[in-house]
Amino acid sequence: MTADRSGPTGPTGPVGSSGPVDSSGPGGPSEPTSAASPAASPAPGLQLHRWTDRAVIGVAVAAFAAGFGQFGLVAALGDVARDFGHLTGGGSIADQVGLSGTELGIGLAINRLASLGSLPLIGLADRTGRRTVLLVTLTIGLALTVVSAASPGYWWFVAIFACGRPLLSTTNALAQVCAAELTDSVGRASAVALTAAGYGVGAGVVAIVHSLASGVLGFRGTFALACIPLALVPLLRRWIVEPDRFAVEAVSGDHPLPVVGPIAPRFRRRLAIVALLAFALSLITGPATSFVFVYAQNVQHQPGWVTAGMVVGAGVAGLVGLLAGRWLADRLGRRPTGTLAMVALAAFATLTYGGSRPELVIGYILGILAGAVFAPAAGSLLTELFPTSVRASVAGWWVAAGVLGAVAGLVEFGAVADVGDRFGLAAAITFLPAAFAAGLFWLVPETRGKEPEELWPEETAATTRGIVG
Repeated sequence: MTADRSGPTGPTGPVGSSGPVDSSGPGGPSEPTSAASPAASPAPGLQLHRWTDRAVIGVAVAAFAAGFGQFGLVAALGDVARDFGHLTGGGSIADQVGLSGTELGIGLAINRLASLGSLPLIGLADRTGRRTVLLVTLTIGLALTVVSAASPGYWWFVAIFACGRPLLSTTNALAQVCAAELTDSVGRASAVALTAAGYGVGAGVVAIVHSLASGVLGFRGTFALACIPLALVPLLRRWIVEPDRFAVEAVSGDHPLPVVGPIAPRFRRRLAIVALLAFALSLITGPATSFVFVYAQNVQHQPGWVTAGMVVGAGVAGLVGLLAGRWLADRLGRRPTGTLAMVALAAFATLTYGGSRPELVIGYILGILAGAVFAPAAGSLLTELFPTSVRASVAGWWVAAGVLGAVAGLVEFGAVADVGDRFGLAAAITFLPAAFAAGLFWLVPETRGKEPEELWPEETAATTRGIVG
């Protein structure tokens, strides 16, 4: 683990930056940088935080709660299929799992597609503030997760859970935005990594609990446990603060309608590239993570303690990956780190469904490692490529493109698995072609070591004039 470097934030707590915006680097956002800029400074007067401060930890805990609520569907999918379907002991996917691969794929796709509802909610954060939207969506999303435990049938379950999905997707996206906006270029990758770790730990906890206690809890008990993170919301209301970058920008000018309005034409080429990356990434991660536990439990008949150990191992790998991803993003750069991690993710996801228990365990753990390496680089790049005025809306489009990619991947994976009764073939056909999209990273500039205010000096100047005037 690399030591946290001291920088503009100072050795303790949030401090303001009094220096002018550094203009010694490249003159505009479209010009790539080849080296870090140690003199980069945020806009004057901003109160920024270290990545270890309570404000950043608060949004990481919110991401933990969102991960716990959302990942229950994946962790308990085997029990859902068994309780609402019919096991016959035959050789088809439906005979082994309880529901057909197509039914599972469509149900999962509906839930993923429901996340498109997060797009206007995330865009709303560019008008009303990050903190309010984050806390409201977290509260309602977790409450709906608890309600889904009482579902009378499979499609009822799908519908109720789908209502909460966009709310928790909004929470997770805004947690990433807040973590990045609360910190400077020195601590940003670390803050993004911490928030990604929070979501991952939340997902891992619910997976471990279900693996060890599925016989006692079933899927209904697993979803009812979402009341525990729901009880943390009052604490988070005291910890989470509005990022100064938004508070400053909020008084500087007009605020267009969310979603489409804030994305001006000059940002749209870059937005299209980012959206294509999100689509391709989710084409891999959507089915790779959604089917893995039903594959382990109902197809490989892996004992619960082995699955729990696999999740623990993946948690350790995820922590190592986040630390490595943070180091690589700050040393090697955002683009090369994201490219290598995305290619590795596709390869390891394919290995996971190779047909044996060792391949399942090894592929899953290494896939989590690759995804964790990806997170700090992609999260930092997404923040740095766009100004504060549209950043939350861009995060919404990232989520929306990811939803469409996951839906396409889930339907394709389920259909191919049904036709050949082979998960391995479905994995190869779905995951490997998507890896080529990693080349899109090289169509955007490298932003390592740069502050958003330095990349968008005209936005910073306008904001400063609005405050002073």
